[in-house]
Amino acid sequence: MLVRHGLSSFNIEKRIQGRDDLSSLTDTGQEQARRTGQALEGLTIDAVYSSPLRRAADTARLLLQAQGSSVSIQHEQDLLEIDLTPWTGLTPADLAERDPAGLALWKTAPETLRLQRADGGDYSPLGELMEQAGRFLGTLLERHGGRDQTVLVVAHNAILRVLLLQLLGLPLDHFRRLRIDNASLSVLNLLPPPEGSQNTFAIQIESLNGVAHLGTPLPSPGGGRRVLLVRHGETDWNRQGRFQGQIDIPLNSNGWSQARAAGTFLASTPIDRAYTSSMARPRQTAEAILAAHPGVPLTTLQGLVEIGHGLWEGCLESEIAEGWPQLLADWKRAPEIVQMPEGESIQQVWDRAMDTWHRIVASLAPGETALVVAHDAVNKAILCALLGLGPGDIWAIKQGNGGVTVIDHPPQGPSHTPTITSLNITAHLGGVLDRTAAGAL
Repeated sequence: MLVRHGLSSFNIEKRIQGRDDLSSLTDTGQEQARRTGQALEGLTIDAVYSSPLRRAADTARLLLQAQGSSVSIQHEQDLLEIDLTPWTGLTPADLAERDPAGLALWKTAPETLRLQRADGGDYSPLGELMEQAGRFLGTLLERHGGRDQTVLVVAHNAILRVLLLQLLGLPLDHFRRLRIDNASLSVLNLLPPPEGSQNTFAIQIESLNGVAHLGTPLPSPGGGRRVLLVRHGETDWNRQGRFQGQIDIPLNSNGWSQARAAGTFLASTPIDRAYTSSMARPRQTAEAILAAHPGVPLTTLQGLVEIGHGLWEGCLESEIAEGWPQLLADWKRAPEIVQMPEGESIQQVWDRAMDTWHRIVASLAPGETALVVAHDAVNKAILCALLGLGPGDIWAIKQGNGGVTVIDHPPQGPSHTPTITSLNITAHLGGVLDRTAAGAL
């Protein structure tokens, strides 16, 4: 689990903090830390790692006190925030006057930014941070890899984003595709790799940048175009673990409860238009959410329908293993190479889902928000594309029934790189961990 420190004095003053220890938690930041601990109450935490900087160390201490845990905090130098020493303490207005070219690079291509040390030598702040994150990840895997443990990491905005890039195998030019708010909670699962994989572990993002425990459902919008991407509620076949694909299975009673809970969760969020797959389970979910948004039009789009599993549809995994053992193994190990028998490939789903996504985003005016309710494979394909991953990475993304994901496109327009503001938020379904059905697609 990853937690960013609470609101600090420099956050309030909009000053650059970097790795200098000049700022401290505000009263609000301290309360955020306590609320995060309360949200984790009842969860066994086996190890805690924190940046040694005060704002992070104090967040970890207050969080654990509120959570009721007695586990000791291990302070790690490799969790220090990005080194922006020449800029420390400056406001954006100060920086615009002193180093306008550097500020422009930080906003558009931060991986290319180079700053000067006191001795005159230059360095890459993000490049050094990537190496630092790699070292910490190595330490983490050495101490906890292969063990069924829950590890809490409390640190800073930039180092947590770069740590996510390391885990996902993404380059530094993807830095701005991720968002980490003060005292937000992200949950990642390090899983055994599929049989035949050359990797030492498989990464799964269970959730990213959740802030509902702080009293606000979603992070604040940035003034551009926002899309709320939701997976449909549970069906009986989700619960049973059957591959439903394009068979039109409706919501079960729990699925309706999840849909209504998502509607309550999003009731205060402005929604200007809504889109859904033509199938019953996402349409029913969308209608339940829109009950709090009368007058919002709901448009059905064929490009959002679930992957066609062909002959696998209606089957349990055990039944598929009997008839197509190698194809099922390939689906788990390398889904991008699999063509479903008399069905689709994930690339085909990717192409139609992304074409539909681009048309939705292009139709939005700046400041508008759209609701999109679709399916597991469709949502995973969209999110992999937006993160810069490939079709083979769909298992790195979790989409719980009724989970809410937020994507923000910048004010400059839909052609600019969007930000994954939050991913798979299920706090409205009973806690910060995703406990929805693990059923088949």
